[in-house]
Amino acid sequence: MHTVRFAEYGAPSVLTVEEADRPEPGRGQVRVAVKAAGVNPFDVKVRSGAMRFGTLPRGLGSEVAGTVDALGEGVTDTAVGEAVAGWALTGGYAEYALVGTYAAKPEELDWAQAAALPVAGEAALRGLRELAPRKGETLLVHGASGTVGAIAVQFAVAGGVTVVGTAGEANLERVQALGAIPVAYGEGLADRVREAAPQGVDAVLDAAGHGVLPDAIALRGGTTERIVTLADGAAQELGVRFSSGGAAGQTPEVLRTLLDAQAQGRLVMPEPRLMSLANAAQAHAELEAHGSGKIVLIP
Repeated sequence: MHTVRFAEYGAPSVLTVEEADRPEPGRGQVRVAVKAAGVNPFDVKVRSGAMRFGTLPRGLGSEVAGTVDALGEGVTDTAVGEAVAGWALTGGYAEYALVGTYAAKPEELDWAQAAALPVAGEAALRGLRELAPRKGETLLVHGASGTVGAIAVQFAVAGGVTVVGTAGEANLERVQALGAIPVAYGEGLADRVREAAPQGVDAVLDAAGHGVLPDAIALRGGTTERIVTLADGAAQELGVRFSSGGAAGQTPEVLRTLLDAQAQGRLVMPEPRLMSLANAAQAHAELEAHGSGKIVLIP
């Protein structure tokens, strides 16, 4: 099979397409013939060496959608040929990948839509779960036009929460269309949020990591209570909770919540940009350069 791997940390050019044996599923795992694999900022950090773990050479890609190709021992909740989406245990930038946590792909979603949801969707739902905004409260979402922020906004609004969403000037209309009160980034941000939410801010979810935590603390009256960041490394020194997630939050229930919401039109996401597996290096370069928009690789 074709797979994307890298033998040294560095620029996107270290990514190469290689031939490898198909992985064999272990107990509780399925092998998936990959139809689409999401590209995420986490992949960029691993490839660049900003985050180092495991051994080299290695593959990349943690979210995939495709058809079940083989079953590991003990698997009874799916069958060969079924369409699924989930988190890859082996590099998802490949023609075949092992998946341990998965859910059936609704017919209403294409492969790319399904592959674009697991990572960002889990992060958004995790942030909301940790903050637990209640109906009638006001939630501030930093980075509301990004993939994670947009998902968080829509689920919060659906739960009766008033959402103030920050974004760049070019994305304010999108934030408003999602049901949030749009506020532009830049100097004077805290004052603009106060004007948009004179009732105050009950909780803050930072999905952007653009140094907004001091403003978030000010808007919460000087306390770090009910502030969660998914992206800002300055969290620890400021006493803010950094939510990094992990396998515990990657459940079939989370996947079904996300996939069903999009299939039923309750979660509206922009169409991801499609690129070939051979162009994985270009995908990384564009993600580093622009930092927004979802890219999905098609084997």
